[in-house]
Amino acid sequence: MNWVVTNWSQVSEYGLAHIWLSIPPIVLGFLISVPIGWVANRYRLSRGVVLTIAGILYAIPSLPLFTLLPSLIGTRILDPINVEIALTLYAVALMVRTTADALAAVSDDVKLSASAIGFGLWRRFFGVELPLAGPVLLAGLRVVSVSTVSLVTVGSVIGINSLGFFFLDGYQRAFPTEVWVGIIGTVLIALAFDVLLVLLGRWLMPWTRRQGGATRNLAVVQSETAVLR
Repeated sequence: MNWVVTNWSQVSEYGLAHIWLSIPPIVLGFLISVPIGWVANRYRLSRGVVLTIAGILYAIPSLPLFTLLPSLIGTRILDPINVEIALTLYAVALMVRTTADALAAVSDDVKLSASAIGFGLWRRFFGVELPLAGPVLLAGLRVVSVSTVSLVTVGSVIGINSLGFFFLDGYQRAFPTEVWVGIIGTVLIALAFDVLLVLLGRWLMPWTRRQGGATRNLAVVQSETAVLR
């Protein structure tokens, strides 16, 4: 505990850096995945191709991707944008399948009813399909959030400061306190993000509060899958 107090300025600095590195990939991953998932769901021929590419993308190990990106996009090796792009790709890989499945789960009867009362393609999507798919999308976004916060630590291996720094430094110095600071700090950030997403979901989708049980179960299953990766 004394070490934490003595080094609090560094812990808080790297904690904030960890948060700022985590937010853009989560937001961008969701915004990019929704239209791709919509295309995958609407056009059956594209579904298999899109979902296969997303699966392959997520299978690329994070550390090689971090180190390859500078040569592919012309950035410096220590540029945080490399981590942001890599984590956004992973977020898209996770969210595309969730989005396609969530939209596919919307009843055809509901969509036909909306069309019958005069809803056009886009009005039906934003007014009917997207709200009904919202709980599953939120469950997927929570998995993306946990995965992203965890993967940010890998960036420390290539010199991008975050709470992952304490893993490496503590391990190299055989100093468990520093390692635990990195682990607990990362878990706390992941929990804080998850709580914020749940509150945001309740605010945007108040009708889902009574359906939270099924959605939470799906989130737990997907979280366990992401952790086991």
